[in-house]
Amino acid sequence: MSEPLPITSALDEETARAEIYGLLAQLYYAPPPPELLAALRVAVTEAPAQGAFLEEPWRVLVGLAREMGEREIADEYDALFGGVGKPEIYLFGSHYQSGFLNEKPLARLRGTLAGLGLARDETMPETEDHVAYLCEVMRYLIAGDDAAVANLTRQSEFFAEHLQPWLGSLCDAISAHPKARFYAALAQFTRAFANVESQGFDMLA
Repeated sequence: MSEPLPITSALDEETARAEIYGLLAQLYYAPPPPELLAALRVAVTEAPAQGAFLEEPWRVLVGLAREMGEREIADEYDALFGGVGKPEIYLFGSHYQSGFLNEKPLARLRGTLAGLGLARDETMPETEDHVAYLCEVMRYLIAGDDAAVANLTRQSEFFAEHLQPWLGSLCDAISAHPKARFYAALAQFTRAFANVESQGFDMLA
């Protein structure tokens, strides 16, 4: 994996957005493997322009990646999102939108995915409303080769319907959990990035 750089020039903005969504997908799906953690630890933390929205939360996230061990981060992931039965924190959109898993939000999402020509990988045990899956869809809508699907209009529509309504609630739940350190920093970075995305899409309206 290339070194994740959340701040870049306008020329590379789309590539950077796709990389951030890809990074979020990896970090929310499972504890970071050694190669990803190594990339985070050497990532650039300075923004080209001072005061960039993502610089401070990114700096905190990278700092914790450098400070915490691989096992420590993995244990935190398991404590927050894993375990047998009900997890401490759900990573599924249906939970935040309806209060239950596998409800109407998931059905709507599956309809949207079918319209985009996307299907769930049968090897993936999680339902499609897992935040990692949704981030991966956004990455595809930015970086995909099919211009009929991978375009700003589709990105804006997908984000507004399937991520924006509940992503803040997920970030709140993670940030408030007493066991969250690395993932609290990830939640703050996610929130900042989502705000930048929202503002960008608002400019299209």
